[in-house]
Amino acid sequence: MPAYSILYLEYDPRRLSRGRLLRLLKGLPQERAEEGRVVEIPVRYDGEDLPEVASRLGLSLEAVKALHQKPLYRVYALGFTPGFPFLAEVEPALRLPRKPHPRPRVPAHAVAVAGVQTGIYPLPSPGGWNLIGTSLVAVYDPHRETPFLLRPGDRVRFLEAEGPTPPEPRPLELLPEEPSLPAIRVEEAGLLDLVVDGGRFLGGHLGLARSGPLDAPSARLANRLVGNGAGAPLLEFAYKGPVLTALRDLVAAFAGYGFVALLEGEEIPPGQSFLWPRGKTLRFRPRGPGVRGYLAVAGGLEVRPFLGSASPDLRGRIGRPLRAGDLLGLEALRPVRPGRAFPSARSPRPSASASSPGPSLRGRPLGPFAPAPSGWRGRTGWGWSFWGRRSLAGRGFPSPPPSAGSRCPPRGGPWCSSPTRGASGGTPSPPWWTPGTSGSWGRSGPGWRYASQAGEIVNKSTRWPKTPLQPPGRGGA
Repeated sequence: MPAYSILYLEYDPRRLSRGRLLRLLKGLPQERAEEGRVVEIPVRYDGEDLPEVASRLGLSLEAVKALHQKPLYRVYALGFTPGFPFLAEVEPALRLPRKPHPRPRVPAHAVAVAGVQTGIYPLPSPGGWNLIGTSLVAVYDPHRETPFLLRPGDRVRFLEAEGPTPPEPRPLELLPEEPSLPAIRVEEAGLLDLVVDGGRFLGGHLGLARSGPLDAPSARLANRLVGNGAGAPLLEFAYKGPVLTALRDLVAAFAGYGFVALLEGEEIPPGQSFLWPRGKTLRFRPRGPGVRGYLAVAGGLEVRPFLGSASPDLRGRIGRPLRAGDLLGLEALRPVRPGRAFPSARSPRPSASASSPGPSLRGRPLGPFAPAPSGWRGRTGWGWSFWGRRSLAGRGFPSPPPSAGSRCPPRGGPWCSSPTRGASGGTPSPPWWTPGTSGSWGRSGPGWRYASQAGEIVNKSTRWPKTPLQPPGRGGA
């Protein structure tokens, strides 16, 4: 995933060692990449902040428009929301900082400037840039054959024009209206019920979230119990589960934490497969620590994939939560015997997590990321938020954090990115947690306590050192 000064690569250490990866990278030819396409984007200069921008810069409205149209901008990255282009460089005479207080909702297609950057909001979202106009073409629409108008490396020229505002992109339905093998009817939806698979890979450079299960080990366990592949589509639910009725005899399995399954009142513990007869209703009752569960059925659930994955990206309007009356179908008929069982981990509480320095660590205090207790405040649209000592905070150029990479917004409240996050952000990223951390946090609930430990995972009995985690010297990446 490219950004202004960072190229973020993900690799599977089970298949490719770090040493071999570095050797492959060093062997790449040092040739300058070809210039991207030149894309002309018509803009109606009617932004809410346009008069204020002109006044603060001592310019006329016409001068602001002319300055914005003068450069041939480069697309350095897509992120924040799917398809949001980070473009630079804005003319020096047009540079203003972000607004001190972001708007809770910026309209779709808004054209904005902040510092040396300009961009286009593809979807309604919060935003703190200065709004100066409206794009007359959609830079992102999941229904188009080519959903993304721009790619990193493209160049953009803005042209003043008049015309209607494009409609907001409609949500893309991933569940078939008429399943080929109807299997489950949703009688009552839970708080957030999603059909997910292993996740959407190779889409981060477009601003798409990885998505997939928030507690991947539990999802893999549920699929394994019914003989599915590890990434087969299954149902994820949190806090309050759905009420479901089988439309045919099924072999199903439940895995996760914080729930017990009830089949017509009979308790079914997590970690085993069971026969779910036609016409019988399955419910989920909260019990014990944990907040997230997974229901898999033999054969997997039928879903239409988008860019290689059936998982939703709710910020990108890809997929949706289940609703009462939805019908879920099987991807395939798979004869499987019920009764298979595997043990689950005894406790889901992540009392400590291993971490490593992130790209924004420049000798400043780590606050809640140091080995001192902090706590899980709750889920956000971007990841997990925490309480604890204030830490490295501020704004910067967009960079792509990994799943389980930390972020510190201007007010200093830290959070950890999850697979549902946008691919880039402009806040500092001090430490990154080890792979698997986001899986354990996917089971977490508000009020749980954790601490970060450099380089190793520790358990509840570990005594935290009295000295803080020492960051590397200044001038690092």
